[in-house]
Amino acid sequence: MTTTVLVAGATGDLGSRIVSALLDHDVHVRALTRGSSSADLDDRVEVVTAAYDDPEALRRALDGVEVVVSAVSGTRGVIVDAQRALLAAAVDAGVQRFVPSDYAADYRSITPGSNRNFELRREFAAELDAAPIRATSVLNGAFTDMLTGQAPMILFDRQRVLFWSSADQVLDFTTKDDVARVTALVALDPAAPRVVEVAGDRVTARSVADTMSRLTGKPFRLQWAGTAGTLSAMARVGRRLSKETDEPFPAWQGMQYFVSMFSGEAELHHVDNDRYGPHAWTTVEDVLAAHVA
Repeated sequence: MTTTVLVAGATGDLGSRIVSALLDHDVHVRALTRGSSSADLDDRVEVVTAAYDDPEALRRALDGVEVVVSAVSGTRGVIVDAQRALLAAAVDAGVQRFVPSDYAADYRSITPGSNRNFELRREFAAELDAAPIRATSVLNGAFTDMLTGQAPMILFDRQRVLFWSSADQVLDFTTKDDVARVTALVALDPAAPRVVEVAGDRVTARSVADTMSRLTGKPFRLQWAGTAGTLSAMARVGRRLSKETDEPFPAWQGMQYFVSMFSGEAELHHVDNDRYGPHAWTTVEDVLAAHVA
């Protein structure tokens, strides 16, 4: 019998990639939308509409679903509140498994107050663990794709690579496409553990500088930008002054992500890239080479 997987956030950047990855398998994909655009979804995808504040509509949308994959993005109103409603409906509908919208570095042991988005995931994880449903989180470090845009670690024009505290701190990166592939396989794996850790590449600021020097033929130098503690303090100030309280990734949140990574608190320690067999992972060098070209 074909497994039915419901994807919440299916029209988003990562969600649409997860849908595509699921369609590579013998699986029935159902996309949960709130009535917004679903025109870009594959014709093979069943589209259902329900608001997160409508428990009965959510319950109907989950009828016959074996696995819920959440790829929603936002702050408390989404990561905690909307997912809480989705989880309650899933339990009520008898859904067997739930994959929350984590897709991040290891948020479980970060210092309280050091990373808002991680703490929201940790808060929802506690509720998920208490629910009568099997859950699997996918932890993948940071998205490699961000190195060429949102994450200002590499100063391409100035030929510098920034680091905080240590240039030799291990940093975990995985592309969105690789994360989507793993998430699809997790959704189809009834024996998946509570957490699956993957890292498409594991690098340091020093190795990134060496890679950029090799790719461009120009010397990229390391630039110390302070300690992780100093960056954390700057992020706190930025958060207090910011008006973007409901934005998922304001500048200060980006600072907090680097604090978690360069402090070593969010480093992955149980990476299992071979859980679903050999795979040609996209490396940091692959992404940077494409950007340079």
